Amino acid sequence: MTQPHRTIEGPAILDRLHDALTRYVVLPSPEAIDATVLWIAATHAQQAWAHAPRLVIRAPEKRCGKSRLLDIVEGACANPLITVNASTAAVYRSIGSDDPPTLLVDEADTIFGGKAAEANEELRGLLNAGHQRNRPTIRWDNTNRKVEKIATFAMAALAGIGAMPDTIEDRAVVIRMRRRAPGEQVKPYRHRRDGVILRQLANDLTEWLHAHHAALEKAEPDMPLEDRAADTWEPLIAVADLAGGDWPDRGREAALTLTAERDSNGVTSDRVRLLTDCRRAFGTADAIPTVVLLDRLKADPEAPWDEYNNGAGLTAMRLGMLLKEYDITSGNIRFTPEQARSYNLLSDQAKGYQRGDFQDAWQRYCPPLDPDTEASRIEPSQPSHPSSGLGRLAPVVRLKPSQPTPNTEIPPPVDHTRGPVTDARGTA
Repeated sequence: MTQPHRTIEGPAILDRLHDALTRYVVLPSPEAIDATVLWIAATHAQQAWAHAPRLVIRAPEKRCGKSRLLDIVEGACANPLITVNASTAAVYRSIGSDDPPTLLVDEADTIFGGKAAEANEELRGLLNAGHQRNRPTIRWDNTNRKVEKIATFAMAALAGIGAMPDTIEDRAVVIRMRRRAPGEQVKPYRHRRDGVILRQLANDLTEWLHAHHAALEKAEPDMPLEDRAADTWEPLIAVADLAGGDWPDRGREAALTLTAERDSNGVTSDRVRLLTDCRRAFGTADAIPTVVLLDRLKADPEAPWDEYNNGAGLTAMRLGMLLKEYDITSGNIRFTPEQARSYNLLSDQAKGYQRGDFQDAWQRYCPPLDPDTEASRIEPSQPSHPSSGLGRLAPVVRLKPSQPTPNTEIPPPVDHTRGPVTDARGTA
């Protein structure tokens, strides 16, 4: 007897996966649950995607449910390949096909943390390259004496304690797990018993999404994000739009919420941190002497600059090298007598930086200003006595005693690397 054709409704199957997920694991937020559901579903349509988003499951301590969540992901995703410590060569060979597996890596902190990080740099490169289609690894096959291209494209989930490499998290949906609080209950997961239910869900997801492969391949959903974040979340939003119901709104809310959370908890590079700290040190000044800028940077106990460079502290030369990447360079600046007194200078000329040279970099790389925080900052361009109690940002400059500067007009000297000296407004 012929079995009647089943119609699988998208919202219903996503709801079933949502229920199964929350039965065994407590996730940190509704958005984290929805994101995990959509990521699992997206693994069943990998051939349709231009990008393969990573799923990072991280926790601050043991017993936060990260490995249990990875168990559920394994049970419901497409073609899972789970490993704790696989060689990079084995992973390459496993991925290299038109229908790649879903790579699942548990205890990823032991791979990318500490002394193991350098040894596994090639695996990190694989995971970075595999985020985008048509980014193969090229190897020389010594046996056949020819160049071999090995595919890297595959969705991957990584679970571990602490942050993953920033290049991986930048390509990932990041789920920050936490230990269950008193009163938060889950059912025990047993692979032999509960795995059957998850595999049925996986089969239904495959059937549903494969039937809409052509539509998913052409999908260009309206994205609430930009750049790499949009690339990462596009497959999940496409699945949400295909399902319909309230899933399109839930998917976009999850994308915005988790991306904002990831960015706010991310590790900032030294250069971007320096730009942000320089913006704070400038206050409202149009220009600032290099020695004052360095003192203010190193006076912040929460900043790394006092112990930078193996404890030697940030120097004027190193500051210039870091800022040069943004086309920001220092020059000889003439300050007004009032400004010179406020900076405790013994002359109205000093090597320094112009605010205008920073503006473009601040807009492009730094987070928006917090008005409440910045309103309380000092204004370095205003005169102030060194002992006026300005706190840690007081412009204290350590200069050797010299003769007072005559109160006469000084012709602008020439800086052989920058040209004439400019005043604090940038005028020669």
